Amino acid sequence: MELTSPVRPILITGAGKRIGLALARHFLAQQHPIIISYRTRYPAIAELEQAGAICLFGDFSTNAGIEQFALQVKEHCNGLRAVLHNASAWLSESTEVSPADTLALMLQIHVNTPYLLNHYFEPLLRGHGHASSDIIHFTDYVVERGSDKHIAYAASKAALDNMTRSFARKLAPEVKVNAIAPAMIMFNEHDDAQYRKEALNKSLMKVAPGEQEIIGLVDYLLNSQYVTGRTHSVDGGRPLR
Repeated sequence: MELTSPVRPILITGAGKRIGLALARHFLAQQHPIIISYRTRYPAIAELEQAGAICLFGDFSTNAGIEQFALQVKEHCNGLRAVLHNASAWLSESTEVSPADTLALMLQIHVNTPYLLNHYFEPLLRGHGHASSDIIHFTDYVVERGSDKHIAYAASKAALDNMTRSFARKLAPEVKVNAIAPAMIMFNEHDDAQYRKEALNKSLMKVAPGEQEIIGLVDYLLNSQYVTGRTHSVDGGRPLR
């Protein structure tokens, strides 16, 4: 069923948990229509559907799956307010998966998927006025620092970071394109006390600020009429440690 609201929906990929879920709840609380993608049907998906979100299965492991998801989105709306590329995978180098497969998977989810979706959704984002639409790429603090245990992950997020500036050039002035590069934002329930202590000590601010820190930045970027092509670090001053 196509959305009937005159307000263009915000699309969030990977919104079944953590930051993506928090963003989905935030926009629903503002009564802003949203479309989300999920690959695993986490319990929160039913909650989002009940609150009015359009929740679409998306298999981004193949180009055909990406295209199929884009076609589903176009069936539900004829315009998008924003695309938030939150879907991600965190795979380390290991002896269990070949380096070639590790790199291919990281590039597929973090580079190929947003690259293709940005092209597919360009017609839905354009045509609504100056600075009226947004694309936000979620990258990572490791883009700046590198990672000896997650080399392919860091490299793929670095490619996404660079792509932010290219799409900003391509889509301006109608569509603003920015990146958010978080470090420690929130813990998982299973993280033990020692891990939490070590993680907090890596930043100057020594806190896990929670999802509201990201939500506030997303709101700022969506409301801006001027900011585009930039990476916005949310890392508690980690580079200064």
